[in-house]
Formats: sequence, C-alpha cells, structure tokens
Amino acid sequence: MLVLVAPGQGAQTPGFLTPWLDLPGAADRIAAWSDAIGLDLAHYGTQADADAIRDTAVAQPLLVAAGLLSAAALGDITPGAVAGHSVGEITAAAYAGVLSDDAALGLVRARGLAMADAAAVTETGMAALLGGDPEVTVPHLEKLGLTPANVNGAGQIVAAGTLEQLAALQEDKPEGVRKVVPLKVAGAFHTEHMAPAVAALEEAAKDLTVADPRFAYVSNRDGKTVATGTDVISRLVGQVANPVRWDLCMETFQELGVTALIEVCPGGTLTGLAKRALKGVQTLAVKTPDDLDAARALVAEHS
Repeated sequence: MLVLVAPGQGAQTPGFLTPWLDLPGAADRIAAWSDAIGLDLAHYGTQADADAIRDTAVAQPLLVAAGLLSAAALGDITPGAVAGHSVGEITAAAYAGVLSDDAALGLVRARGLAMADAAAVTETGMAALLGGDPEVTVPHLEKLGLTPANVNGAGQIVAAGTLEQLAALQEDKPEGVRKVVPLKVAGAFHTEHMAPAVAALEEAAKDLTVADPRFAYVSNRDGKTVATGTDVISRLVGQVANPVRWDLCMETFQELGVTALIEVCPGGTLTGLAKRALKGVQTLAVKTPDDLDAARALVAEHS
C-alpha cells in the first residue's frame, strides 16, 4: 500500500524548482499559477536566495506548486492514502481531488499572506528538538512558554514561540534532547500566535468548490482519515493555529498497511521521519526529475 506525502515549510532551498521547469508543460503551468495568485513562482523557485524564499507568503505557494508539479509527473496513480505536513496538507487536498489545482494555489496564497501578517505582530520562530522523550520534552517546553507545534514522531518535536523563549531553550534543553536546530521559517506556526490567520482563512475558504477525497486523506489534526471535502477544508483552516500531529499520521499509515511512502518535491524531511518510525516501509524522496523513474517503479510495485 502506497502513501503519497507532501512536505511543509522549511523544505524549500534556493533554485529547487529549476530542473522541474524543463518538463513538458511545467513552465506554462507555473506561469499560469503565478498570474492567478500575483506571485512570480518561477523567479522565487529558480533565482531567489534563501532569505527571499523564507518569507511565509512566498514559501507556502512555492511548496504547493512544486508538490503538485512533481505529483503530476508521476502519472495517473492510485495511492492508498495521501497526507501533507502543515502547508503540505493543501498539496495533498488538491492531489486527492478535494480542490482544483488553481483553487489550492489561491487558498495557499491567502494562507501564506495571513500567516505572514500574524507572524509580523511578534518576533517568533520554530526549532526542531532531536532526541528525547515526549513525556519529558513537552512539559519542559510548556515550562519555558513554548508550544510543541509539530509532534513529528521518530524522536522529533518542533517547538515554537518567541525568539526569547527559543533562546532560553538553547540554554536549557530538555533531558535527553541532543540538539536544538532553528528552522527556516518566519513565525511560530501552529500556535496561538497564528490565531489571527484563522479568520482570514475562513473568509478565503467560504466560496471554495470542494469534492470528497478520491483517496484516504489523513489529517494533521489527529491522524484520522477524513471522508468529506468540507471536513478537509474545515481542518485546513483551523490547523494553522493548532499543533501538527505527524506522529499520529504515521500511526495511521501503519494501521492502513503502508508498504511504501513517496514524498513529493522538495522531498526529504518526511522520508527521513518515515525511515526511523516506519520500519520495513520502502521510502523515496522526489527531489528532482531524476528521481521520477525510481518513484514510478515504486508506484508500480505498491499502488
């Protein structure tokens, strides 16, 4: 059973979109999406530096566009389930047919702008904690005023809060945590700091045309599969201010009988988690078009 997953913010790197624009029709699709949302995706995906694509309002549409391009390049496949981490949930929703690609890009543009506005109120950020026991780590974070914004499983929790709180964490790590790694994001996503973005997203989502997912859609809220398109959208809206439970998503993959997992562009982060948490499951990160043949072979074997 194949699971297709899409990464979240922080996965982007300068120039990562460049090789994808050589695929037939890819440049035209990117140009059309750019015109529709008022953002030059080709420029940001091929020429912009790390600071420019760290901007929330840029990074989020860029990641969804890249994910949809790379998923389409796999061909017409039937995964057993789809999921995305944070903004990757919009990629997954579009791939599952809940939203059209155009609607997904419009929604993620609104999401990125709303979250950037919310992040501008207070200087905040996120950091990944490597190692440690969640039962020890979570109370320690809460003691420092931080939120366990991403509970990723495989020994990784992402803390979010003010820059002062994150600095205190560097000096006072929870017992068992080997390292605290600042993430390439511009705010404390999936925390109370993002509450103002929820209302903006509700407004952006109210006129969307939605359909029920064609494949099992696994939600970040609680790792549950979601049967209706309206529920998917409701969860997408609320999720910006609530923790991502990727650990529960991976537990659901196991319950569904996952045998292979493919992460769409710019893959790597979720594949790494799966290698540690989903023992015996074949994994592949689609980073460039050079990975497509191997991905298609995995699809043929497991979908």
